[in-house]
Amino acid sequence: MLKGPFLSRDWMGSVPDYNEAKIVMIGLPFDGTCSYRPGSRFAPEVLRPASWGLEEYSSVFDKELCDVKFFDAGELEFPLGNTKASLDLIEENVLQVYKDGKKFLGIGGEHLVTLPALKACLTKYPNLAVVHFDAHTDLREDYLGEKLSHASVMRRIGELTGFHNIRQIGIRSGLKEEFELMSEYGTLIHRVEELECFRDKKIFLTIDIDVLDTSVMPGTGTPEAGGMSYKELCGWLYYLKDFDIAGADVVELAPDYDSSGVSTAVCAKVIRDVLMIL
Repeated sequence: MLKGPFLSRDWMGSVPDYNEAKIVMIGLPFDGTCSYRPGSRFAPEVLRPASWGLEEYSSVFDKELCDVKFFDAGELEFPLGNTKASLDLIEENVLQVYKDGKKFLGIGGEHLVTLPALKACLTKYPNLAVVHFDAHTDLREDYLGEKLSHASVMRRIGELTGFHNIRQIGIRSGLKEEFELMSEYGTLIHRVEELECFRDKKIFLTIDIDVLDTSVMPGTGTPEAGGMSYKELCGWLYYLKDFDIAGADVVELAPDYDSSGVSTAVCAKVIRDVLMIL
């Protein structure tokens, strides 16, 4: 019999037993509505080995990953080219996570994967708030006639939660009418104190990794100059650590556009930070 030891391909620090976990990590390798540079479907498979380049201990959050109790379920397998079936598959699996009394962490994939995950979360928590980090508004009514698009994901989410239950951070690109919609509902914020309105709510946290500046995150589908540093994003996450976060995702890493691997390493660290606050 082989004795090993053998390298793990699960996320660093994950527990081996689903029943033991408080959080379930699911890879969502879908980029079927990508409008510019495809490739975010390859993110989950490279993020797992990249996680082993991190420490299990976070000095910022003073916590070890072993304290988090999360299970790495691996990646869902999607029917290539069928957006609706793929979204339904996400919703079905995330719904099971909540039925089992656990929290969900999704690793995308493009930003549209947030919609079915949030639908599942809403089933358990109807009065859900959404905290959205992104370079782009994602509030289009449609993109080239398609309402189910990563460019319109927050519009669809707002129709479910109410736009008054959304706060958006880091936005610097969008159509004029999208900025008018943000202004109408006050969704765009610039200071951590503006999150206090969600202090007593359940929150779904969604991070499009292109919220980070292109100097930090070139490996993404729609890079946008003028973004945050990693340290700035981490500051927002630290402020959120005492909020009641019911689920989260980190999306839109497209690793093949950064041959250095730095984008993947940064994204892995952001995911570790999110695990620390779930």
